[in-house]
Amino acid sequence: MGQLDVKPNIRTCGINLNHWYVVASSEEVKKQPLGVTLWHKSIVLFRNEKGEIQALDDRCPHRQVKLSDGQIVGNDIECAYHGWRFDGEGKCSFVPYLTEKQKLPSCQLKRYPVQELDGFIWLFAGDGEAQKVQPMGLPEWHHLNYIGSMTSIDCPGHFSFLIENLMDMYHGHLHDNYQAWACASLKDITTEFDRVEALYDAQSYYRIDKIWSISQLFFPSLRRLHPEPLTVSYVYPHWRSTLGKDFKIYCLFCPINETTTKAYLVHFTSLEAFHNLHKLPVKFRRFLKNSLFGTAKGLLDGLVRQDVAMIKQEQEAFLNNPFQRLYELNPAIAQVQNLILSQSNIH
Repeated sequence: MGQLDVKPNIRTCGINLNHWYVVASSEEVKKQPLGVTLWHKSIVLFRNEKGEIQALDDRCPHRQVKLSDGQIVGNDIECAYHGWRFDGEGKCSFVPYLTEKQKLPSCQLKRYPVQELDGFIWLFAGDGEAQKVQPMGLPEWHHLNYIGSMTSIDCPGHFSFLIENLMDMYHGHLHDNYQAWACASLKDITTEFDRVEALYDAQSYYRIDKIWSISQLFFPSLRRLHPEPLTVSYVYPHWRSTLGKDFKIYCLFCPINETTTKAYLVHFTSLEAFHNLHKLPVKFRRFLKNSLFGTAKGLLDGLVRQDVAMIKQEQEAFLNNPFQRLYELNPAIAQVQNLILSQSNIH
């Protein structure tokens, strides 16, 4: 009798590692090494003398302790236990007590393709060819006409819970004053092999079309509802959204394991409606962009706090009863689940 094919469970399935995942923000990797985890893989990030990001297995092959507990010496990372050093290629470069008759050990740590792009560290942990896949990127990160805000998400749940939350705009009443929109209504779904895009009609609280309109971010009494299209897109493995022409949001994923997901939520407010903005000096525009960075962080933190509380309950309910039947009415969620499962089968 042949082996039965068992369909993977959406709440326990793995990820397709042949994509670029965001494992840290640029600000998190400075002079000290940083240990991160991407789907059970422990990885250490550090900068060489040129400031370039390096990524290796986070273990010293001598005694298997974490290299991220060590320090950076020149271009190498030094283990805190015995002082063994490893270069950016993962080769042992120095052992402090090596005798003249001994050779450096031939151990080789796995080196991961990594790049610093748009304020984040993107890492490729798969067996495929990294150069054939492009990270999604955030083109608004350096654009002078977009004001950014960012917060991190530590989600006690499988990544499928988080992406479903982001794709389902029908949970809006959960967020009270934290959300930028109301009254979402699903109008269309577009699917491809690596993405699902859902188009909603919605009511936006903000309109960034006058110089004083930025103040709407701080004073709720100035907000007025008006219709705007709301798009949410799962571009595996990340998410992005647009609300009219004024707002763009990204969620950059780093699934850690079956019950833990790390992510970064990045919000951009567009100043494109101010047509004469480009006439101002570039230095002033950059100063303005940098000075206003984080203006929407309070809103993002509120959204994340409320969503994570719900996802925690979803994860707990699944662990208590994995076979409990659920009732889903949003067709976009079924498409998202199909995409997750199809990607989990790609190696």
